[in-house]
This record gives sequence, structure tokens and C-alpha cells, in this order.
Amino acid sequence: MGSAIIIGAIVALVALLFFSKASFKPLKWMGMIAVRFIVGALFLFCVNLFGESMGIHVPINFVTTGVSGLLGVPGVAALIVIKQFIVI
Repeated sequence: MGSAIIIGAIVALVALLFFSKASFKPLKWMGMIAVRFIVGALFLFCVNLFGESMGIHVPINFVTTGVSGLLGVPGVAALIVIKQFIVI
């Protein structure tokens, strides 16, 4: 019964935002950040998959995903350098 109340509240909030013609810029911004985090996680997965033969492994967590998603290839390169030379 508790989950039905939560789902109903979310639907009501979305309907309120839709009918009040509120600005959706914050939602768009949060969506773009979420997409970047997902792409960052996928990129780290590929780096771990192909770097396994060379001994490269970067853990996939919230911080590394954020760095790789927001900074792109230079961020992943920095994570690899930090992992290989600074963190033992």
C-alpha cells in the first residue's frame, strides 16, 4: 500500500508540473547529467574489458563514473594514470 501512495504522489507531481506549464529546464539538466553518468559507466566498462589483458582496472563507482562521464576521455585517462601510478 505504501508504494501505491508514492507512485500516486509522483504521478500527481508530474501532472501538476505539466499543467502549470512550469519550466522543465531543471529536469532537462538532470536528465543530461544522468545520461552522461550512464555513458561514463559504459566507457569504464569498456576500458576494464579491453584493459584486462594489460592489467588496467578502474573500479566503477559513483565518483569514477562521474569523472568519466563529465570529463570524457581525458577524465578516463586521468583515472587510469591515478590508478596505475598513485594508488597501489
